[in-house]
Amino acid sequence: MNRKVAFYTLGCKLNYSETSSIGRLFNDAGYSTVDFTDAPDVYVINTCSVTENADKKCKKIVKEALKVSPNAYITIVGCYAQLKPKEIAEIPGVDMVLGAAEKFQIIDHITDLTKQPKTLVYNQPVSEANEFVPAYSFGDRTRTFLKVQDGCDYSCTFCTIPLARGASRSDTIENVLKQARKIAESGVKEIVLTGVNLGDFGIRNGQREDKFFDLVKALDEVESIDRIRISSIEPNLLTDEIIEFVATSKRFVPHFHIPLQSGSDKILGLMRRRYKQALYADRVAKIKAVMPDCCIGVDVIVGFPGETREDFIDTYNFLNGMDISYLHVFTYSERENTLAAEMQGAVPGSTRADRSKMLHILSDKKRRAFYEGQLNKIEEVLFEGDIKDGLMHGFTRNYVKVKAKYDPVLVNELKTVQLTNISPDGDVEITEAVEVLVH
Repeated sequence: MNRKVAFYTLGCKLNYSETSSIGRLFNDAGYSTVDFTDAPDVYVINTCSVTENADKKCKKIVKEALKVSPNAYITIVGCYAQLKPKEIAEIPGVDMVLGAAEKFQIIDHITDLTKQPKTLVYNQPVSEANEFVPAYSFGDRTRTFLKVQDGCDYSCTFCTIPLARGASRSDTIENVLKQARKIAESGVKEIVLTGVNLGDFGIRNGQREDKFFDLVKALDEVESIDRIRISSIEPNLLTDEIIEFVATSKRFVPHFHIPLQSGSDKILGLMRRRYKQALYADRVAKIKAVMPDCCIGVDVIVGFPGETREDFIDTYNFLNGMDISYLHVFTYSERENTLAAEMQGAVPGSTRADRSKMLHILSDKKRRAFYEGQLNKIEEVLFEGDIKDGLMHGFTRNYVKVKAKYDPVLVNELKTVQLTNISPDGDVEITEAVEVLVH
């Protein structure tokens, strides 16, 4: 009998790559992967601890799953499953909870789909999650998220990820190259490198064996892949040598996503970040000096405990004055077992919301200014398979989102175009450069 499995993923790109890899384990065991609504025999819900209301989201997904397939076997994995297994075990309908060290042994644990009266919990201390398990996302043929690093040795006061994923550990360069070639052979044109603390790549069995820069240089020689994008890298780990290499690289694209979290040195200290405002400004200036058209994305948290109006204005003015391209804005929310949750000076929820709104507006302004600076340039676009209102989208190397009239021939193709103007919805319209794309 052919058993069916469906997946639901919350959270980051790393989670999506791991869900894909868990999916391949099921396929190898004879399961077929189906949509959430196709009455599967097994649901695997991959959770996140960073997003708001992890418990509510998890409960809701379980409830919906049981509506679709009342007898389905429901397994919860991911960061939330590592941090709060007992809480999850109490959700009606959950059959199994697997922690960080157990999730890739899921097939061994799901041998019998008989629902037991009590939820099964396999959850070792996070210190046991010390093996690196490779993962990459599959299904979106245009780009693949390739996990090369896991865990984190930093101790930022707001973050539960080290508690959920364990210590920093990495794949070998040799294995990453093998995975990259395999991905390229499947027709994927772009690889996005992901990790919890990507710039810390190179630690195996607790020892540093190489550096992220070594991986970057090695991947640049993989001729079968067209584009490689760095998903997110800490400013203190983004070295001059990496920036200079990307500037002349054959495959690495001019796009960096660099978490800032606050533009106030006082708040950065309270967060236990490993840099000050000045270092961040220096990294942005260095990038723009060698890659004027580089896209720079920024993570920022508003409403951290102790953040006064003046601290927030410092952050706002710092971001406003920098040559960056867009923001990912996070509203601070208290997390159990973090130092920040015990700190004085909680910011009222309404103030957090107001600050978030201000930075979202600033992000829109920054993105538009960046796009305006790219108009009339000739760029190579990788088109995706999405269709909306007869249009398709794609991205330039430096992450400008463009749209064109849908043409099935263009899906997963690189085309040289001219960026002409910004449409009312904020995307960039294009005209012919080599071939006519928009008629």
